[in-house]
Amino acid sequence: MNHPLKSALLGAAATFWLGLASAQGWPEKPLTVVVGTPPAGATDAYARTVAEHMSRTLGQKVLVENKPGANGNISAEYVQREPADGYTLWFGTQSMTEINPSTYASLRWKFDDFVGVIKGVEAPLVLVVRPEVAVKTLAELGPWLKAHPDKAAYASFSPGTTSHFIGYQLAERFGVPMTHIPYKGSAPQMQDLIGGHVLLGFTQLQSAIPHLKSGKLIALATTGATRWRQLPEVPTLAELGYGDLSATIWFGLFLRRETPAAVQAKIVDAAKKAHADPAVRARLEGMGFDVSGQVEPDFSAGIHASQQRWAKIVKATGFQASN
Repeated sequence: MNHPLKSALLGAAATFWLGLASAQGWPEKPLTVVVGTPPAGATDAYARTVAEHMSRTLGQKVLVENKPGANGNISAEYVQREPADGYTLWFGTQSMTEINPSTYASLRWKFDDFVGVIKGVEAPLVLVVRPEVAVKTLAELGPWLKAHPDKAAYASFSPGTTSHFIGYQLAERFGVPMTHIPYKGSAPQMQDLIGGHVLLGFTQLQSAIPHLKSGKLIALATTGATRWRQLPEVPTLAELGYGDLSATIWFGLFLRRETPAAVQAKIVDAAKKAHADPAVRARLEGMGFDVSGQVEPDFSAGIHASQQRWAKIVKATGFQASN
């Protein structure tokens, strides 16, 4: 064996064993999950539920720190600048990872800077209308909008999200120009739907279900592959011939890609145990989510495939987010 090659192999082996040795005593201090949304709400509840369980498995506290702004970009940039030692995790969502790369012209982070730990939970959206829209089915909505063009507007829970773009696609399919009314979160979107300031929109199930049960809103369709267990009477878009509009939102955990493999393995193990725990699953399902538990390589492969889908839709809308 020539000396340069032998040296390189010895160096690689030394790096591996040093990394393995350092991981034996890891973690030696608390971990932090950085969440790119404000405190409270479904995202925060998920992160804190999983972090609490992971703390017990790892033998160290797993703290949750909120760094909201720019649809998660601020949190991603923060974690990207932290050491790749496993002590700082990023809480990512469907829109942050799949859509942001197409909506922000000068994104200061790349999805490939990260490696997936676990796709934690997911859920479809639900298309809701107010009772005064006077329709009970999706088939009736298009004609109603054509007959009331001054009321053809839809609410999204944030610009540049699934809620925004599925609404755009539906308007295209109906052949009705619809004004997009964006909000800064599900709570204000739901407040204005309940208050009658906007008549319809795709919203999160967790926000909508209480108002669907009270009759303040009417559900026309959900966006998942199958009917949602809490709304078994509501058809999916796919059932109604709009399968190309199917989508779910999801939450998950990520690490810097350069994090040592042995450390990654410990974190993935703790995350898998958290999502498999019956008490954790019951709590998350009670929030209105399905527990996924998907890990690499399938997790990142799905994100890459979805990035291509949303890139085409974003280009068609001409939408561009500001940093």
